Amino acid sequence: MNFQKANNISGWVIFGIAFLVYTFTFEETASYWDCGEFIAVSYKLEVPHPPGAPLFLVMGRLFSFLSLGDVTKVAYWINFMSVVASSFTILFLFWSITLLGRKMMNVKNLAELNRDQTWILMGAGAVGALSFTFSDSFWFSAVEGEVYAMSAFFTAFVVWAILKWDVIEDESKANRWLILIAYMMGLSIGVHLLNLLAIPALGLIYYFKKYKPGTWGVIGSLAFSGGLIILINDLIIPGLPTIAGGFEIFFVNNIGLPFGSGALVFCLLIIAGLVWGITYSQKKNKPILNTFLLSITFIIIGYSSYGIIVIRSNFDPPINQNSPKDIMSFVRYLKREQYGSRPLLHGQYFTAKPVDIEYTDPVYIKGKDKYVISERKFEIIYDPAHTTILPRAWNPEHKESYMDILGLREGQKPTFVQNMYFMFRHQIGTMYMRYFMWNFAGRESDEKGADWLGPRSWFENVPDELANNRARNNFFMIPFALGLLGMFFQFNKDTKNFAVVGLLFLMLGLAIVVFLNSPPEEPRERDYIYSGSTYAFTFWIGLSVIGICDFFKKFIKNIKGATLAAVAIGLVSPAIMAAQGWDDHNRSDRFFSVDSAKNYLATCEPNAILFTGGDNDTFPLWYVQEVEGFRTDVRVVVLSYYNTDWYIGQTQMPAYESQPFKYTLTMNNYRQGGPNDYLRFTDLKINAIEGRQYLDLLSKDYPQLRYDDANILPSRTITIGIDVDDLKSRGIIPKSKDSLLVDQMVLKVKKGGLEKRTLPSLTCWLLITGNAPFT
Repeated sequence: MNFQKANNISGWVIFGIAFLVYTFTFEETASYWDCGEFIAVSYKLEVPHPPGAPLFLVMGRLFSFLSLGDVTKVAYWINFMSVVASSFTILFLFWSITLLGRKMMNVKNLAELNRDQTWILMGAGAVGALSFTFSDSFWFSAVEGEVYAMSAFFTAFVVWAILKWDVIEDESKANRWLILIAYMMGLSIGVHLLNLLAIPALGLIYYFKKYKPGTWGVIGSLAFSGGLIILINDLIIPGLPTIAGGFEIFFVNNIGLPFGSGALVFCLLIIAGLVWGITYSQKKNKPILNTFLLSITFIIIGYSSYGIIVIRSNFDPPINQNSPKDIMSFVRYLKREQYGSRPLLHGQYFTAKPVDIEYTDPVYIKGKDKYVISERKFEIIYDPAHTTILPRAWNPEHKESYMDILGLREGQKPTFVQNMYFMFRHQIGTMYMRYFMWNFAGRESDEKGADWLGPRSWFENVPDELANNRARNNFFMIPFALGLLGMFFQFNKDTKNFAVVGLLFLMLGLAIVVFLNSPPEEPRERDYIYSGSTYAFTFWIGLSVIGICDFFKKFIKNIKGATLAAVAIGLVSPAIMAAQGWDDHNRSDRFFSVDSAKNYLATCEPNAILFTGGDNDTFPLWYVQEVEGFRTDVRVVVLSYYNTDWYIGQTQMPAYESQPFKYTLTMNNYRQGGPNDYLRFTDLKINAIEGRQYLDLLSKDYPQLRYDDANILPSRTITIGIDVDDLKSRGIIPKSKDSLLVDQMVLKVKKGGLEKRTLPSLTCWLLITGNAPFT
């Protein structure tokens, strides 16, 4: 059997193994965190949280058709999409390892490969690909309806594609692969941006094939690759819509043309420019320019999946986060502006005090016949004495944690050395290396903050609760050791491609650590973010088989025996990972998230309002309502969204059987950048203010409640009158508790003021207590 046939058959066999593993262990319904949201918005093509994942939604919608009308099977099939994507990830990883293995064995022509070399390559591919199959972080993502499995597929595909391009000698055929890679990268934008971080490694492969390697050449290649990332991540993804927004403002506000005219003209100019450039490059016989322009074109074509977000938002679906209906709101959606930003190259320590505010660009919203300015963006200027380059300890919300980790006293500013210590100890040590070792050494448990298992933990006595934890997986560091061997062997035999894999490993791991600049605490473990790094490491686990075989050949004259011994040793890695990880990754019988969501809704009265706070108490509810149609009369209100005008506006629209909310205040009172974004407490010597009266004064823009451009809270005490007879007549208070009813509710404000979300919530309280809102 020749190499090509063996490679194809073996690859599909490994695909089949991964497919069966994930099929037996994937979750059949909506899991916690973002899964419930993604399944719900995929099923009805709604608008998820920024920056969205439109291609994932479309693919999820297609897979949902396999439920054949059974809504209880929609989650099953959308989760199954992750199974398929993950299995293809393993397939392309296998083929990538065998391609790199050929280079490590210095095989330039397939005709040079003998049977023994072919089988050692198949063994290397199998060991590496199966190790990634059973790795902790990737296996977790492979069995649920989230974007990370599909994102991994795109990353594995483009790496395999550039390695295929590398072995094609025909220039015209090779360039087609570059265009295909560009198109897949464009598509991946509609899933997740992880794919872009593979560009530097791809750039090195291009450089090593086209040019004689040199120090400055490598530096130039990396600089050009970095430029490509900036081109796509900054100039194409948010940049093109931002420029289109500038055209829109000019054409609508200055010339007086209809909404959408400026964006349309800009799109036509982009198309015309690309057509002219491609035609010019063909006529002038400029293949590099032609390939570059075609690649940009296909990136934009792939990126165009984002049109779905704007189209569906204009249909006002029940889940319509940020309501990106026009180009201006779409740009804010893409840039994730609601989440704020983290300092990267220069910024403040957590001890820094604001000294000034610098207002920057205006924020435009759609008015009656033109765009109007609702507010201005601003940047907080901090005391320069408390700023630094590469700020790591920056978030004042985690002040106590920083002080504990760095050993600081109250009010003490960290030094730059302590700042770097936090990065290396916590961000790299705890938030990356701990996760990395989970995958290749072992994991203590599935409790938050669980450590990895090193040699000291192998035989220690631990409490039964910890010893019997299903996620206590001990790999005895075998996969890690094999990866180090593979790293050593590749460095010695194929330094250029060692640099490629090493760069892929760093870009998908440590580079993300530096960019994210994570605070000391996260709501949950974030190991899934770095699964690209574990993907790169499994290349070395696979390539270790080739190195071990070469070592055995020095002592074993029988080449087949050396091959079998090396493959057998290598297969210990995926075998122990599978045996240890199966029980805690098998989610085939988990239904708690959906069952609990149904229980929450089932306990509500008809047409009730159910307030939620975050992901895990919201997204399962969205899933059972949007997909399974369960208790759609109940209105789920997310309090964290209640600070935004778009969400308050959406609650004023009907949603299935739930009636629209009637508020005391108008949408103008709730607009972003308006006087009610934050109502700061200002002591006017008022003992208390009645809630209904306070809302009435705000609705009338009462001048005595205004300070500068914002309204104020004149008292820390807010009272709400209670219609006792009305509450008794509703039967919601047990008769044995009637005597405890009071005629007034007293609310105390302990912080510095009220957030906007308090105002619509206050209206809801007025309704509940028998106070009709103002109309």
